[in-house]
Amino acid sequence: MRVVIADLKGRGGFVNKDTVVGGYGSRFIGFSWTTRWIERVRRLFQNVPSIHCGYLAAIFENAGHDVRITKEDYVDGDIALILSSLVDYKHEIEWARELKRRFGTRVGFFGAVATHMPELLENDVDFIIKGEPEQAAMRIAAGEVPTGIMASPAIDDLDSLPFPAWHLFNPGRHAVGRSPRASRYSFPILSSRSCPEHCTYCPHRITAPYRARSAENVVSEIEQICKKYGRAYLIFRDPLFTEGRDRAIAIAESILRKKLDVRFECETRLDDLDKPLIDLLHRAGLHTITFGVESMHPETLKRVGRRPIPPEHQREIISYCREKKITTEGFYVIGFLTDTADSIRATIDYSVDLNSTAALFKVLTPFPGTPLFKQMKSLITETDWEKFDGYTPTFKHPNMTHEELRELLGFAYVRFYVRPSFGLTYLGFKTPSEALQRLEEYAKRRQLEQHYALLEGSAADQ
Repeated sequence: MRVVIADLKGRGGFVNKDTVVGGYGSRFIGFSWTTRWIERVRRLFQNVPSIHCGYLAAIFENAGHDVRITKEDYVDGDIALILSSLVDYKHEIEWARELKRRFGTRVGFFGAVATHMPELLENDVDFIIKGEPEQAAMRIAAGEVPTGIMASPAIDDLDSLPFPAWHLFNPGRHAVGRSPRASRYSFPILSSRSCPEHCTYCPHRITAPYRARSAENVVSEIEQICKKYGRAYLIFRDPLFTEGRDRAIAIAESILRKKLDVRFECETRLDDLDKPLIDLLHRAGLHTITFGVESMHPETLKRVGRRPIPPEHQREIISYCREKKITTEGFYVIGFLTDTADSIRATIDYSVDLNSTAALFKVLTPFPGTPLFKQMKSLITETDWEKFDGYTPTFKHPNMTHEELRELLGFAYVRFYVRPSFGLTYLGFKTPSEALQRLEEYAKRRQLEQHYALLEGSAADQ
């Protein structure tokens, strides 16, 4: 059987799918010179393939089928499995229709939208995989004819899965590509699935319960990558890579013991990190840590089910990473229901105070399937699901208009990135001085003047 697996390149801005936002995906479109620069950087450093496509490719290849990977070309096949996303689903449907028209291919979708919003897709395809896709893929590979809604229960023993078949992806064009980081090939790795936390706005845990692979299995995959491709840059896509401290230690110690030439990045909570663990991970190749801060206000976080982290610990870990030359990126959300313009500006100031290497700001988005979506359903004003991209206001906020939220989002990027100390921090310099402090204060004053002028103009237009 000829099997086509489609991880389609998104249209409009930088589209990131698969494990991003629990599989719903995001679309970042630069709306100022600052954000356009950030969009280009994200295209450069985050252009990696769908890890679920890698797993499905391995399942079908191991069963003896002819597997073909595509990001945009129409490829003839007996069956096609298309990764679904919320931010690009219209394009994905158009592509599925055209593939079916050209070749008569039996077409189906998998992913977060296929699982939680099948009604968007069901009129245009032959089958939809509901759940993590591997179990259903195994049944199809064994001869089951896919039709209708196919339930695909989560696999408890993640070690039983084959490693992603990256050799079927064309380096530099279709997926696994050269990383700007020291000329290494980049590979996503999923060492655990779902999330053990209970944040009401996060879609990561709505498809299946939290499970983790063994350290031995993870390192075996890394070892296989190194044997095939040499020096590698690994992107751990787990929402909480160090949630199991002993497992993280075992992975790092095995990398060192086996002398694997890798560098890697991971996402985690800062309170799951301490200096000894950072030291060990750094020796094993840790290059970048990403983490959620979301808001500086503990009460805001508690209302959405997120455990606050003491500011002192956040500062300590970020500062220590800076000493070790480990890149850090904090994630922030603006527009929580208790937010005001002043509370958002306070969080933006806090992001500057933490002084991570980079920061990512998003607008609160009520994603389908999350507890927040049920809570906010009556407030949702947006009817175009593709605009649930993480950067577009989609609901009526009790304290701010859509225009004010957009202006605050733009101000966050200007405030964080357009300041003297950002460039110095990015380059790894420490230059606390009175002259720099004066420049920082001047930049902040000018930014606030422009920000308030834009807000006043927006209010006058209403």
